[in-house]
Amino acid sequence: MEDLVIETNSLRKTFGRKVAVADLTLQVPKGEVFGFLGPNGAGKSTSVKMLLGLVAPGGGSARVLGRQPGDPAMMARVGFLPEHFRFHEWMRAFELLDLHGRLYGMDAPARRRRIPEVLELVGLAEHARRTVGDFSKGMLQRIGLAQALLNEPELVFLDEPTSALDPFGRMLVRGLLRELKARGTTVFLNSHLLGEVEATCDRVSFIKEGRVLRTIALNDLQAGCTHVELRVDAATPGLLSALQDLSANGVAVPDSTEPGAQQRLHLTLADEELLPAVAERVLASGARLYALTPQRITLEQLFLEVVGTEDSGQ
Repeated sequence: MEDLVIETNSLRKTFGRKVAVADLTLQVPKGEVFGFLGPNGAGKSTSVKMLLGLVAPGGGSARVLGRQPGDPAMMARVGFLPEHFRFHEWMRAFELLDLHGRLYGMDAPARRRRIPEVLELVGLAEHARRTVGDFSKGMLQRIGLAQALLNEPELVFLDEPTSALDPFGRMLVRGLLRELKARGTTVFLNSHLLGEVEATCDRVSFIKEGRVLRTIALNDLQAGCTHVELRVDAATPGLLSALQDLSANGVAVPDSTEPGAQQRLHLTLADEELLPAVAERVLASGARLYALTPQRITLEQLFLEVVGTEDSGQ
């Protein structure tokens, strides 16, 4: 890939005997909205901290915007909203952003221009002179987004940016992400809200125990396999044999609840054009077909398939 904004190779971090990140290898190109997904304790937050230079890696390498993580010239071009943040509660919204603007090295004219813009972007223009301590959780999330976008960054790290937002706030964030992408800004998004990730990201990586298990373009997910549930009178050996070569993962036969009851079969098709063939083979086998229900795989289903269903306990 050309114009890589983030590139890591076998990045590793341990805390004593605990391996937080075992082998992180990533490539994120310019202008992409990239989703970083995994269960609690998978090493996502530690990975982000290493990319920002907040935590020193124990091995491997990383380049962010062509520089070493933490390089001041790199950090001036980056925005960051952590999952857990605390702002100065006695400050008014515009004062808080002015402070962060000075920390970014923005001069006074740039701050005067940019602060009203980002407050408008996150829907807080009417609350510019309200103290942050009076903000609701959703408003705090919005002011956090405002500070992350204040310096017009080339790369933005967003850790659970919609966790405290209502549906209207989530729609606002979706619009922001689309606008950032249109400007060529790269977004590195970590979120447990898979519906939001599916609606906004170009690609996602699944991480578990500090390793990238799989990276997929969401366009491929939409154009990918079709899951099918069949309801028949009996799952005979002849029927299962007839369907076997159509299914990418074989034919699953859940246990029947009662003897003689209709049976459900599950199979995965590489192409929805195979659906008529499924119906034809069911009928040709002599079985009675009561229902054929195709379903596109969701990001949540793929997450469980790739990462597994075991509770991390964290």
